[in-house]
This record gives sequence, structure tokens and C-alpha cells, in this order.
Amino acid sequence: MKGIMTVTINPAVDKYASVPNVEPDRKLRCTPPRFEPGGGGLNVSRAIKKLGGTSRAVTAAGGEMGRMLLELLEEEGIETTSIAVQGQTRENLTLYEESTSHQFRFGMPGPSVSRDEWEMLLDEVESAKPAPDYIVASGSLPQGVPDDFYSRVAEIASRSGSKMILDTSGAGLNISPGAGIYMIKPNMNELEHLVGGKLETLEEIESAAYGVARDAKCRILVVSLGPEGALLVGEDGPELISGPRVETVSSIGAGDSMVAGIVMKLAQDHPAREAVKFGVACGAAAAMTPGSELCRKEDAFKLYKGMLT
Repeated sequence: MKGIMTVTINPAVDKYASVPNVEPDRKLRCTPPRFEPGGGGLNVSRAIKKLGGTSRAVTAAGGEMGRMLLELLEEEGIETTSIAVQGQTRENLTLYEESTSHQFRFGMPGPSVSRDEWEMLLDEVESAKPAPDYIVASGSLPQGVPDDFYSRVAEIASRSGSKMILDTSGAGLNISPGAGIYMIKPNMNELEHLVGGKLETLEEIESAAYGVARDAKCRILVVSLGPEGALLVGEDGPELISGPRVETVSSIGAGDSMVAGIVMKLAQDHPAREAVKFGVACGAAAAMTPGSELCRKEDAFKLYKGMLT
């Protein structure tokens, strides 16, 4: 298996608890919370580990929450390089309402990261020896980090001969034209943000995906369609890869699990079509798990085997 590095500039400690009912102006008695490492790239590394693969995670951490984050990653056996930042690593909260099965997700913005700090993280990515074959840059950008941060990661990947996979939203999608990203994985909301309008039909989605791929000069673009699967355009596309039918318990972590499955198969020299198919299976497997839990290996491989028949 080829080398994989994940990059997370805005990690989090994810807290999950349940409560009988969510009501205003009352003290809500929650179950004991569960704490997990969070943030796009870290979740990708964690899912790769669960699927039997390996990766190296590069992240930033600060304060008491940052120390907890690193301890949680160590407990899971994730090889991690961390850049120390002055601000406090954010904490996100997911509350599960038992009476309705609704989930309430509270995402915090994260600390302000200085120029010296985010440049130090980029230096860590560039100085990796040996250079990874794949760099997965994933998650939101915190305060203080420029909108073109992921374009800078792409430039490093290009210089080192690595293939970059990008999964982000908002300002992080402001990538430089021709940045040379190998793969971008937007969901529907992110694709509509990139093209500046609603997309109603599969033909419109496909056309928009090709336009984004052309402008960014990326080899592969994978549009996540939730339970419906994914649309692949690029090397082996266009192709609509239908998702397996599962009972969705929680959609949290499905996108990160999908990216983990894709990059694992790519790192094992599988073609893009098979990589995306496995990624769709991993995303569906994550949807079967409660709270913020990622995909389970046995579920992912069972669903993938079913998609091959």
C-alpha cells in the first residue's frame, strides 16, 4: 500500500451524548459523554485505520482540548505529527434526542491560527520523508488561515510528486485555477457553491462537475450524493455509482469514511471506479453506526462485496 498523509488545520474534540428530550429553558440531563478525535483529515486517518490501512496525520493542536485530542489519537494508534498553536482546539457537540431520534449538531469555529503556525504546518507537510503518495487535505479553515491554504498544499503536493485529494467546504473551496489537485470530493451543497446555482437534474450535476474539474485541472471529481451514492467524472467517468440500501442511523462521518475508502483503494493501485465504489460502501457503512462513529470494517467490506455482484 502506498503512503497516505492527511492534513487537518482545524481539528476538534467531538463530544457525543444523548438526552430524552431537547427543551428550552430547562436543565437537560444527558448521558455520560463520549469523546473522539474530530476534523476532516483526522477522521479520514481514523477510518483508514479501522479499514486495516495506515496513514500519517498532520494537524494543529492547542490548549487542554488540544492535549485531549492528541491523547485520543494516541489511544487509537494514529501516527500523528502535531503543530502547537496558541489558541484552544475547538470542541464540537452532538446531542441525540431519544424521543425523536433527531440529532442536534453544534460545530464551533476553532481558534485563530497565526501565519507562523499555519506556515509551520505547511513546512511539516513539505518536509515529510519519504514524500507521501497521497495527501488528503480535509476539513474547514479556522480564523487566520488564508482562503488559498489548500492551494498551497496542492503546490507542495505537486513539487513532491504527491497526489492531493481535497474535501472541504466554504472558503476552503477557493482554490487557484489549475492548482493541480488530483481529486476533489464535493457534496451537492458544495458543488452548487462552486458553480453558484441550484442543480436539479443528473445532467446538470454532471455538467457542473466537469466544469469544476476542468477549471481546477483535477484528474477526478467525485460528487457525493448521500444515500444515492456518488457521481464520478474523470479518468473512468462519467459514472453514477449507486449506494447500497441501508438503514441510516447517523450520517455523521459518512463523508470522511467515503474519502478514506477511496484513498485506500487508490493507494492499493485500484482504478478510480473501484476506489469510488469502495468509498461509497464505506460511507454507507458509517451511516449504519450511531453518533459520530465512523465506518466499521466488516460492514464496509460486506456492502462492497454486495455491490460487486
